[in-house]
Amino acid sequence: MNYLVLIYGQDSPSEDAWQAVRELTLLKDELAGTGELVSSEGLAVPAEGKVVQVREGVQVVTDGPFGEAKEQLAGYFMVDVADDERAQQVAGRVSAIVGDRVELRGAVFPD
Repeated sequence: MNYLVLIYGQDSPSEDAWQAVRELTLLKDELAGTGELVSSEGLAVPAEGKVVQVREGVQVVTDGPFGEAKEQLAGYFMVDVADDERAQQVAGRVSAIVGDRVELRGAVFPD
């Protein structure tokens, strides 16, 4: 079953964040080795993002930055694991690496 582990962070990464990136890369490699990794990426800061929507049949693109928030979506792991317990184990490891909570969400349409 597919699960998404959402990682939140600050707009300005600290030196600790770069150490976390190195450790997350090792976890990414480990999960790829077990066949559980679907995908994983760090995301650009919100100021580099865009909002895309269609209004009255016309596509409108708006540049960031967006609403004020202390935490922003910083990255994710999409994993394909046997069950919820394993997904929680992976999320726990990600949480330990980033030193903060992560959000774990299952896919709507399981395999």
